[in-house]
Amino acid sequence: MTGNTGNTGNTGNTGNTGNTGNTGNIGTEGWFLPDRVDLPFVTRLVPGGGANELGSLRRTPPAHFGDRQWSANWYAWRVLHQMVATVPGWATTVDGDMAFTQIRNDLINDNNGVQSQIGNLVLAARDERPDAMANILSQDVEFFTDFLAVLTIRPGSHPKTWRLLNIASLIGSFAALYFKDKYDLPRPSQICPALLPPVSVPGHSSWPSGHSTQAHLMKDSMLRVFVAAAMPAADQAVLSADLTVLADEIARNREIAGLHYPKDSEGGARLADLLNGSILTAVPLFNYAVNAAAGEWS
Repeated sequence: MTGNTGNTGNTGNTGNTGNTGNTGNIGTEGWFLPDRVDLPFVTRLVPGGGANELGSLRRTPPAHFGDRQWSANWYAWRVLHQMVATVPGWATTVDGDMAFTQIRNDLINDNNGVQSQIGNLVLAARDERPDAMANILSQDVEFFTDFLAVLTIRPGSHPKTWRLLNIASLIGSFAALYFKDKYDLPRPSQICPALLPPVSVPGHSSWPSGHSTQAHLMKDSMLRVFVAAAMPAADQAVLSADLTVLADEIARNREIAGLHYPKDSEGGARLADLLNGSILTAVPLFNYAVNAAAGEWS
């Protein structure tokens, strides 16, 4: 029976976190330039410049670092900071939404509801988890790759769109974590340990689902882009359907994994819709990012 210890090889599944390398096309960190050991590049001589070294040359200083120089993931932080400053009552706005509150109350106040949901998760683990395992593992760390695939783009082909996806992902995560902290609801596997999620249970509470919030806000943001780009209605219908199913499946896979209740997914989707409404509409940098991305889809 000690041969069962060979199952520890399954820890190699965590190597799927290397899938984040698929986003290496983003043009951020992850490359380096070699240099000569005996003569660093900066000390090389200027062609035809006598004894002058390259390090003595200077360009005209730019007025700013520049929007184009900001990597998509760091640009997203600029938008988040502006959202917090421009809409300081964003969380109160979300909490005041009756549908958002009802979703939470359905989970908090009805123990039978929780038990019923866990019963559904047990069935999902039995009936759906084997088929969903590949997506569960790959989407555990990142699902930008899934969105790029559905949109049939690359970060290099649509850099402004890539930037917007990063903005939506970061703001979705930020907002979800705010409410996770506020309500601090237990994970399904804390109540039913036998769910035994195939990936590490995140070190934060359950409701709402961060994956659901991020995926649905990424979808919502892209739908804004298509409208701003005046994309033909037939094309919008195709991409809208594809992205909606993708966002729903990303959320559902977290349920199949035993990490989230269905109400977590529902709460995340509602949170994304609320963020995408009056909150982000009031953020200039977000609107600028949407319009810039729209230019790549005209």
